[in-house]
Amino acid sequence: MTSPLLRVRDLKKHFPLPGRLLGGERAAVRAVDGVSFDIEPGETLGLVGESGCGKSTTGRLILRLIEPTAGEVWFGERNVTALDKTALTALRKDLQIIFQDPYASLDPRMTVASIIGEALTVHRLVRGRRDRDARVVELLETVGLSAEHLRRYPHEFSGGQRQRIGIARALAVNPKLVVCDEPVSALDVSVQAQVVNLLEDLQSRFGLTYLFVAHDLSVVEHISTRVAVMYLGRIVEIAPTRALYTNPVHPYTEALLSAVPVPDPTQRRERTVLEGDVPSPVHPPSGCRFHTRCPVRLPACAHDEQALREIAPGHWVACAVRAGA
Repeated sequence: MTSPLLRVRDLKKHFPLPGRLLGGERAAVRAVDGVSFDIEPGETLGLVGESGCGKSTTGRLILRLIEPTAGEVWFGERNVTALDKTALTALRKDLQIIFQDPYASLDPRMTVASIIGEALTVHRLVRGRRDRDARVVELLETVGLSAEHLRRYPHEFSGGQRQRIGIARALAVNPKLVVCDEPVSALDVSVQAQVVNLLEDLQSRFGLTYLFVAHDLSVVEHISTRVAVMYLGRIVEIAPTRALYTNPVHPYTEALLSAVPVPDPTQRRERTVLEGDVPSPVHPPSGCRFHTRCPVRLPACAHDEQALREIAPGHWVACAVRAGA
């Protein structure tokens, strides 16, 4: 057994709000509220859930693009959450991100050579402009673009091409872990498959490890080794991909999977429709956070918090009813 490349332990991010709650406590949005998981070298962990559940915030906390309220992130033997600015800058070579929106994540005033080459210059991986441009051309060809794109600006590319530029930028410093923050959600369906296949090819070629954040469960099923399901700032189920998709245990996971469209119109899937709306992360429910919408809840679920329990090898569920507690 290899040691995990990434270990996340009780990670929290509370965004303070003006005003106070009853009792004088400061009001805050509990975007991420006690998340823990490991990622093994070379695997892809899919992180899924409804919009606003804390998926993208978790990815940004891991990279310290935003500072955590509490918890720890360990990359190998280094505690990312305890590094000073100099050490964190050096670690950026190993930790990179592909952003969701290819139209917003590229500086419109910079050429492709400058966008991709910036990290090469910052981390002193090239000696001069000629070496930089040669490396950028190599990266462009790696992601399916060509040398003729070197002097162009982002507005001259399609959405899929821009995302390829973003992928090339992430690859420039030879990272070990890449956070893919919904990298295909802003693209046309026809282009999504091309980008996902590219990410898989790059993973195989360079030995990359991915945290793949997404809300499209069909995409996650295709690319992920394991899948973690988030609800209201917490992970409610985590399992190998095949086990999760063929045998979902948590009621929330069941509801998510029941909403995935079935390509064959002759096949029907029983739809699980959840009652009510997602509670506010400012005032999350007591006990199990899903109990206000859960079709199998028990009275105890309203006050007993649920921890992840292993019900099968590698299959963890936070549900007293389904986990047999």
